[in-house]
Amino acid sequence: MRDFFVEEIGTIREMVSRDPSYSELSDEELKQRIDQMMEQRIRQSKTTDIDAAAYYSSISFKVRKSLADTVFESIRGLGILGKIIGDKSITEVMINGYDTIFVERGGKLERIPDKFESQEKLRNIITKFVQDTGRSVNESNPIVDSRLADGSRVNVVLDPIALNGPVVTIRRFPEEGMTIQKLIRFGSLTPQAAGFLEKAVKAKYNIFISGGTGSGKTTFLNALSNFIPATERVITIEDSAELQIQNVPNLVRLETRNANSAGVGAVTIRDLIKSSLRMRPERIVVGEVRGAEALDMLQAMNTGHDGSLSTGHANSAEDMLSRLETMVLSGAAGLPLEAIRQQIASAVDLIVHLSRMRDASRKTLEITEVDRLENGKILLNPLFRFEEDEHTTVRKVSGSLRRTENAMRHPDKFISSGIYEYLDGQEG
Repeated sequence: MRDFFVEEIGTIREMVSRDPSYSELSDEELKQRIDQMMEQRIRQSKTTDIDAAAYYSSISFKVRKSLADTVFESIRGLGILGKIIGDKSITEVMINGYDTIFVERGGKLERIPDKFESQEKLRNIITKFVQDTGRSVNESNPIVDSRLADGSRVNVVLDPIALNGPVVTIRRFPEEGMTIQKLIRFGSLTPQAAGFLEKAVKAKYNIFISGGTGSGKTTFLNALSNFIPATERVITIEDSAELQIQNVPNLVRLETRNANSAGVGAVTIRDLIKSSLRMRPERIVVGEVRGAEALDMLQAMNTGHDGSLSTGHANSAEDMLSRLETMVLSGAAGLPLEAIRQQIASAVDLIVHLSRMRDASRKTLEITEVDRLENGKILLNPLFRFEEDEHTTVRKVSGSLRRTENAMRHPDKFISSGIYEYLDGQEG
């Protein structure tokens, strides 16, 4: 079966390139030339290719424009990938081989009709794309994490590791940094909970943000980071730099580095945390803790770097504690579990748990205080919990984050900062 979308990309591109002066055209002039060649192709197909003529008569203006945009990108840029990246409404891109592309818009996934001309064409575009970000991808280095200039996160896995062909996943981030006010407007947070978190950040509580994939952890961390006072020295540590802290002049941003083709030169999160401790930080912000670096992060929190922030994958606040235990053990297998739990209980003050709900909305489900270690178990003290209301349905989640009746067990940092409203659990 003929794939007219792919065929016409090559045909129109060839028509454009017959004029050797096409390479001297400006972007706008090239787009006009492509439109002209497409109209010429439509006229020609009526007499030379009846099937192609039928294709053009059946497609919408949107598909025709998509075809023209793809031809432009195949000449000047990254083919379909460049066109997709240019669409600001798309928040996530998932390319599963040359002919299967999904995107996320408004929190919902959809498959789009666009496709690359071939597996080889996709691989060539990926190579160029990754090189533009300062990294390399090949058979000896088939998995690469990188980022775009706008901070978007990129993951590439080449075949034959990826059985369906090269896989590209791009997580886009808004050009404007996320704020707590936006989270309130989107219904992810209530003003009362936002006020509590703002004061907690300023009072230097150590906060972990937990949640599953796509729950908005990095977005939330971005929002919280902007409550850090401008007078402090902050070190951010990430796999791919995504945080957009706006108001801190004394800011140092560190990013990991993969090993080179010879297998050397890697710089890990753990390396960067250790190095950051020699930079006189007042706070350390780690984009995500996922391995042995958890121990170094906890030790930093316990040795005078209050107000540190980080995220981690977990299904609940309790699960975040278990995940931290497992992470620490992966790098320090000889440590007694009791000692690890004591380290966690004394280092982490608050856990904010997020979730992507059944209607694709992102909600803050819980803000809980890490209380103490008792009988070998870390006790939690929930301060805010999300409760669904009478308007919730199977398809639409309705509810809000509500303050529990539990008083804070450790308001000492609030007291040191001159904040007294959380001493008895009553805000006022």
